[in-house]
Amino acid sequence: MKAIILAAGMGSRLKELTQDNTKCMVKVNGVSLIDRALKQLEKLNIDETILVVGYKKECLKEYIQTLNIKMKISFIDNDIYNKTNNIYSLYLTKEQMLNNDIILLESDLIFDEKILQNLIDSKDPNIAVVDKYELWMDGTCVKINETNDIIEIISSKKFNFNKTDDLYKTVNIYKFSKEFNKKYISFLEAYMESKGKNEYYESVLETLVNVLPNCLKGLVLSSEKWYEIDDKQDLDIAESIFANTEDKLNKLQSRYGGYWRYPKLLDFCYLVNPYFPSEKMLDELRINFETLLRQYPSGLRINNLLASKYFSVNEKYIIVGNGAAELIKYFMDYVEGNVGFIRPTFEEYPNRYNDKKSIVFYPKNKGFKYSYDEVVEYFDKKDIKTLVLINPDNPSGNYIPFNDLICILNWASTKDINVLIDESFVDFAREESSSLLNNETLTQFPNLIVIKSISKSYGVPGLRLGVLATINENIINKIKRNLSIWNINSFAEFYMQIFGKYQKEYKKSLEKIKIAREKFIADLRLLKFLEVYDSDANYILIKILEQYTSKQLADILLNEYNILIKNLKGKSGINEEYIRVAVRDEIDNKKCVDALNEIFFRGLDFSA
Repeated sequence: MKAIILAAGMGSRLKELTQDNTKCMVKVNGVSLIDRALKQLEKLNIDETILVVGYKKECLKEYIQTLNIKMKISFIDNDIYNKTNNIYSLYLTKEQMLNNDIILLESDLIFDEKILQNLIDSKDPNIAVVDKYELWMDGTCVKINETNDIIEIISSKKFNFNKTDDLYKTVNIYKFSKEFNKKYISFLEAYMESKGKNEYYESVLETLVNVLPNCLKGLVLSSEKWYEIDDKQDLDIAESIFANTEDKLNKLQSRYGGYWRYPKLLDFCYLVNPYFPSEKMLDELRINFETLLRQYPSGLRINNLLASKYFSVNEKYIIVGNGAAELIKYFMDYVEGNVGFIRPTFEEYPNRYNDKKSIVFYPKNKGFKYSYDEVVEYFDKKDIKTLVLINPDNPSGNYIPFNDLICILNWASTKDINVLIDESFVDFAREESSSLLNNETLTQFPNLIVIKSISKSYGVPGLRLGVLATINENIINKIKRNLSIWNINSFAEFYMQIFGKYQKEYKKSLEKIKIAREKFIADLRLLKFLEVYDSDANYILIKILEQYTSKQLADILLNEYNILIKNLKGKSGINEEYIRVAVRDEIDNKKCVDALNEIFFRGLDFSA
């Protein structure tokens, strides 16, 4: 058996990375695509690998000579690579295809070694490797029957996003028998004569499958990894997917989201209500999608009116932002003098301020818990102009009750201290009606600033919505001057417009997640190698008592269970082995508990 790798393309979407190299010479985590592919083929005892080359062909040939590959490698030149597509590159291998069984793959792929091994081991002579269609995928898809025969090949032109449930994406790795190749080449020649050389070989397969039913099987992947690299974004994703066990966690977390590109990942890191929006609210958003996509949003003044309706706050006191992060930035830019922080906490606040002007309280209690009187006692004789409180705090889940917050505000008023309270997680608290985001409290305390994210408890982080409220006109006006007239998009505006109709569903979602949280905490506490702390948020702080470091545990969960958690070791104020897990629905929470249980028992020494 021989292998054919198509490597003639220019890879122009990779920009400067292919200015002096071919696409397959691009490195993923320090190893080039072609180096990886050739060594995988060599392990399978392939007789010969034929590369069809074009763009920077001499550079590629010289590079391959440095790779110490013992398998026979030969080259076929496509001298009109800039005028043709992969159909012509494949046609150039006609002689090899007519006389051999082959494995065909494209040079811009990275994939698990097991895929090729399964392909070789399969008794089926003609196979296309396929994977269940996911939203991130693009390109040719297929439908298969119950015996994995490919019954239809669907090109990008014919793709229908409303009909994807039974689709599989081609991975662009194939095994063809010599007998199949004779028919394929015949169709290939006829297709090029009719359509030209600037076409795709998948189109010929589409015709072949229609004319010769059951001629091609689909080898369906299970957990094997692969990725096609067309641009820098793809390269970045591939490096996270194929990172080694020690680096994968850092590579994923450094993305700060976008995890819809990793559909099998269970994200226990980011903190979102899994029970809201309701299906009916989603339907209303869907039905208005095209209108919202094609229309400008309203300006800042109108959206501030919507936010005021959303939270029943006077429109003069509230500003809507492109996520709470935008408002945090501009507020911290406004602040002067010394600022009081409690750490560990949500780092966006202290990281935005001068360390030399930061006065930090580090709680000494278990789980970094603290009470209002401890806060007042610590800062009472400190020279601060602003106090920042996250309530409930992150990552501890520590909660200061409403009446105690009022005590802090009264104390701060006597000291002429502004108090910013971030209550992005307050709706998860056990105490009902505990928000300070109301006219009565805001007018009572001119020194109060409230920031609230509309991502966390409302389950819409992709909309990027947040609000800041205060009756302090200087703060409001300064931040308004920094915001653009269209600082939120039409989808976010529409969400605020319709939310009032779904408040009952929202309250029910909070009840569900509180129940899920209590069960999650109880189940986690059965694991004796963990110390699990109480929480009034949708996340749980956990100390690891034995067997593993927090990094080791996070690595095992990610690499073996596809579960992403937050490793807190090294976060300011945390020197021991702590992790944070988000509260998801009860099914996902059980998966996390079961994984932790398996990991714990794996580490036990039963011989003692």
